Amino acid sequence: MSEHWNAFIREDVSVDPSGEGDLDGLTFAVKDVFEIRGHANAAGNPDWFRTHGAAIRNAPAVDNVLKKGARLKGVTHTDEMMFSLNGENLHYGTPVNPRAPGRIPGGSSSGSAVAAAAGLVDFALGTDTGGSVRVPSSYCGVYGFRPTHGIVPIEGVIPLAPSFDTVGWMALDAKVMRDVGRALLPEFREGQTAPFTRFFFAREAWELIDEACREALSKAVSGIAVEGGHSEWISLSPEGLPAWFGTFRTIQGYEIWQTHGEWIEREHPVFGPDIAQRFAWTRTLQREDYERENAARQKIRTKVEELLGSGGLLVIPTAPYGAPRIGLAGEESDRIRTKVMQLSCLAGLTGLPQVTIPVAGEKGIPFGLSLIAGSGQDIRLLEWVYRKTANVSAKQKAAAQL
Repeated sequence: MSEHWNAFIREDVSVDPSGEGDLDGLTFAVKDVFEIRGHANAAGNPDWFRTHGAAIRNAPAVDNVLKKGARLKGVTHTDEMMFSLNGENLHYGTPVNPRAPGRIPGGSSSGSAVAAAAGLVDFALGTDTGGSVRVPSSYCGVYGFRPTHGIVPIEGVIPLAPSFDTVGWMALDAKVMRDVGRALLPEFREGQTAPFTRFFFAREAWELIDEACREALSKAVSGIAVEGGHSEWISLSPEGLPAWFGTFRTIQGYEIWQTHGEWIEREHPVFGPDIAQRFAWTRTLQREDYERENAARQKIRTKVEELLGSGGLLVIPTAPYGAPRIGLAGEESDRIRTKVMQLSCLAGLTGLPQVTIPVAGEKGIPFGLSLIAGSGQDIRLLEWVYRKTANVSAKQKAAAQL
């Protein structure tokens, strides 16, 4: 029963397809930040719901998948104001991780990840600012995709930090991921099926992970590089990933207060303790903090874009661990969040597309292996992952028949 998973805030919100295409016959859910005509969003917080009315139109991203034949089947839970990576919500509870009961689903697109992982829908839309699609995808054992920043329409979506906000999606199937990409991304162009031939492994990223994650991902990594491709271990960040995360955190925090500070001061919403503490910190950031770190961001973006070009992939773990246990708090929770975001901030700072591929570890605990491509290589990346996973499945099937 779908109630068991607590994935939906409104399962009765349904919209029929408005056209036909690659998504015919598929169902999808959306995170409770997308405008759906006649539906009022809560954004994970009852006070947001209280102070905002129903939408008069659908978000363009929603309309684009409806036009390709998909049917909307529910609105999913999110962390409060999309400002967490855990999926634990003081007001609406915690969606149940189908692949790892007793562990968090990850956030802030928690309900969307759970709906996809539990097979309640064929795919789900979420948003990803600091890892909010990629991290729950890793924790729940599904494919997840964060596109090149700005390439998918973000209109009609409640913002968090606009220079990082993206529309992303999740599914159990790599073909579905690709087909959703064809519906949401710019029109397919020649050369978008060319293989990637250069693979870069960032030492700093791989040094962050625990032993269980390393053991699971080491097996998956061996199947990444294509025959004749170039693989190389590199030092990506001379300053260190903690410094890059500091840059991301400052820019994100400043933009969050600019986006929601006025509403918070006017309405005095009730937040969970961790969310309240984060918003209080964003209030302290100054314009000069933002400008200093934005200059650092531009250098990071240039460095990584030059490294990858159009044919390279950065190969990293999606998260340093499997999903943590439900109920962690205080210093332990903060320590985990910081290490996770040292990995997830890379695509945010660079604005580059990232796909996370599910990998099963010991006792079935999910992990995620991520690939980051150059700017605008979104369809090519999704197509490459689909073909790669299809080839692996075919080889496994053939081996089983021997």
